[in-house]
Amino acid sequence: MDWQPDEQGLQQVLQLLKDSQSPNTATQRIVQDKLKQLNQFPDFNNYLIFVLTRLKSEDEPTRSLSGLILKNNVKAHYQSFPPPVADFIKQECLNNIGDASSLIRATIGILITTIASKGELQMWPELLPQLCNLLNSEDYNTCEGAFGALQKICEDSSELLDSDALNRPLNIMIPKFLQFFKHCSPKIRSHAIACVNQFIMDRAQALMDNIDTFIEHLFALAVDDDPEVRKNVCRALVMLLEVRIDRLIPHMHSIIQYMLQRTQDHDENVALEACEFWLTLAEQPICKEVLASHLVQLIPILVNGMKYSEIDIILLKGDVEEDEAVPDSEQDIKPRFHKSRTVTLPHEAERPDGSEDAEDDDDDDALSDWNLRKCSAAALDVLANVFREELLPHLLPLLKGLLFHPEWVVKESGILVLGAIAEGCMQGMVPYLPELIPHLIQCLSDKKALVRSIACWTLSRYAHWVVSQPPDMHLKPLMTELLKRILDGNKRVQEAACSAFATLEEEACTELVPYLSYILDTLVFAFGKYQHKNLLILYDAIGTLADSVGHHLNQPEYIQKLMPPLIQKWNELKDEDKDLFPLLECLSSVATALQSGFLPYCEPVYQRCVTLVQKTLAQAMMYTQHPEQYEAPDKDFMIVALDLLSGLAEGLGGHVEQLVARSNIMTLLFQCMQDSMPEVRQSSFALLGDLTKACFIHVKPCIAEFMPILGTNLNPEFISVCNNATWAIGEICMQMGAEMQPYVQMVLNNLVEIINRPNTPKTLLENTAITIGRLGYVCPQEVAPMLQQFIRPWCTSLRNIRDNEEKDSAFRGICMMIGVNPGGVVQDFIFFCDAVASWVSPKDDLRDMFYKILHGFKDQVGEDNWQQFSEQFPPLLKERLAAFYGV
Repeated sequence: MDWQPDEQGLQQVLQLLKDSQSPNTATQRIVQDKLKQLNQFPDFNNYLIFVLTRLKSEDEPTRSLSGLILKNNVKAHYQSFPPPVADFIKQECLNNIGDASSLIRATIGILITTIASKGELQMWPELLPQLCNLLNSEDYNTCEGAFGALQKICEDSSELLDSDALNRPLNIMIPKFLQFFKHCSPKIRSHAIACVNQFIMDRAQALMDNIDTFIEHLFALAVDDDPEVRKNVCRALVMLLEVRIDRLIPHMHSIIQYMLQRTQDHDENVALEACEFWLTLAEQPICKEVLASHLVQLIPILVNGMKYSEIDIILLKGDVEEDEAVPDSEQDIKPRFHKSRTVTLPHEAERPDGSEDAEDDDDDDALSDWNLRKCSAAALDVLANVFREELLPHLLPLLKGLLFHPEWVVKESGILVLGAIAEGCMQGMVPYLPELIPHLIQCLSDKKALVRSIACWTLSRYAHWVVSQPPDMHLKPLMTELLKRILDGNKRVQEAACSAFATLEEEACTELVPYLSYILDTLVFAFGKYQHKNLLILYDAIGTLADSVGHHLNQPEYIQKLMPPLIQKWNELKDEDKDLFPLLECLSSVATALQSGFLPYCEPVYQRCVTLVQKTLAQAMMYTQHPEQYEAPDKDFMIVALDLLSGLAEGLGGHVEQLVARSNIMTLLFQCMQDSMPEVRQSSFALLGDLTKACFIHVKPCIAEFMPILGTNLNPEFISVCNNATWAIGEICMQMGAEMQPYVQMVLNNLVEIINRPNTPKTLLENTAITIGRLGYVCPQEVAPMLQQFIRPWCTSLRNIRDNEEKDSAFRGICMMIGVNPGGVVQDFIFFCDAVASWVSPKDDLRDMFYKILHGFKDQVGEDNWQQFSEQFPPLLKERLAAFYGV
């Protein structure tokens, strides 16, 4: 006999469903408690499915809600449903998937896929055959409901469906779906494509076997009237471009023509899917040859897509020019992620790498949703990187008309175009910049806020060129105008200006020193003016300024301007406030730059950092012991505090000694170095290295406990942890000297293994080479026997490093090891010669060491053999060795 509800119980459940639609929070709380009570009764879930599938007298939103509450119950504790309840629910779902209401069908579909993803696909063998069978129904609702459920299952369980676990149902399902591409209902055609699309990226075998039919059917639907169908066709082609380009190449010309039309589709969702095609195509090696002849059509389409749509302008409040007094709503503020400290070495003549800020493309954060404007701009950016200057003949004629257009929306899009091509077309743009940059600087004072904000972004993309010109030409006017924009009345402009200014600081570095007073006045004034979200960006601009001008900031008048507002914020914020992160990062840069100038402020800052670490560790301990009573701590507080302590140690040097003496930081560090979270370990090793340099007397007593921990963290799976541990070991060597001897074996083998690993990142290789050199410097007898195992990668990783202290000590170590084991270098001597030649001006005694080794080798092999050997040298190496060392 079928299960039947008790009338009173049913009324109770219905009342609950009605109450749960009330906006009143008190009522909501009562509902939550009531739900908890009812969940104690096993057949409560029967009532819920009953309301969803059978109670047609109720209104649809109530029935649907009943299904969604059931879905949450399935998610939370399906495993504990009694079998009769589970069976009743499954049966009801399949019997009612063809409900007359599309909302109810969709809800049942969600319920089915939730049960299926609970490991039930294996336990519910009749599900897929029955749903596939229902596709044949004459009744539209049944067919559509079954397809909707199948689409959700395909989305949630695509891997499982293509595995042996279920006896490969796709072999039947995919050909079945393909038949429905020609169905008379657009909704069903759309479901069919969406189902197959789930299997493209994983190259499901059943789809690969039917790939040609699939592509043929897609082409047949290319001009479908239904936008949802066209969108799914575009999505399929974009994915095929990534995984089966071989199948598309024969049709590439017509596909490109099709995508050119779709990128202009009057339905923006279709246009957006189509626009993704250009982004994907740009990553394919064949991009240049297949697209070159179509640029003349494509470029105007992309440029046209870069205009704000009317809806964008409404959402962005584009007509609100002044909103600086309006507080930010909390959901406007994106979560920030702290990037833990990684120790790196200075390189020869490399400019700061701008690749990290690739995500600063375009600036409408309020629309952080991907849209046609952003996609078109991103496509233009990647295509500029593929075609370089060849893009300009198609662009320049358009640009003139856009940049000077009377309508602000058009002009704004022109400025965005100019920013999008900055990276790829820089060389070709140089001749036009002397006249464009002043025009853009003028746009910074446009009356429309959205024009001012995009001008900030675009100018930041050309900052490198601006800085390469005499400062009075463009740098000074740009800086002056950007500083005014930092104090704009519009929050979006403030944000764009602050970010652009940070980029300018990175490029200009010490060029900004003459203007420091003026810059600081502006940034400090902004402190009193900014709302919450932009304050966080302001901290970044101040931190970047400190990184860029370094010790030039250490002047009493500058310190007097900058520190009081920072310390005031520092005192306002509570220990639990996440706004501490950007402030701590900022102070870390400032402390490093000010050096002794930071002394008056260091004590409270130092104490608070130690407290933050201590609190976090204590909370983590309580959570580990009683996870049901306590919450896990947010370890970012500890990480950022450790990084600021590193900044203090680096900036204050020996002055940090008294602070360390009066605190338990070494005990805390011992715990942090063993934390389960890699970022915590990464920051603690950076701090250990900085304290080793600043006040070794407090580190030395702990070395016996610390070294084994450092040894176990030489694991290249965690690149940054490994990098910082390696660096810290090198610093410890320099302080310990010969007393390092008992610890060499703990670390040496791991270091040699890392330096020989293929694909090891450059930074890690360099730090590993430096540390091996330093170990050899203090304990040559212990390290020299392994010389032959690391000399070649050692030499190649250090040849690009600038002359500095670390390089100096490492090369002294290598020379001493060659003294102990000259045979170890013989086979790779040419690499040693090359590394020696990379020095510009070694200290005299180090140059003597090089001289002795080079001449010793030459005398050993004899003049003739040396002649033969040095014939292999590249001309430049030959010259340098002859000039500096007379060999």
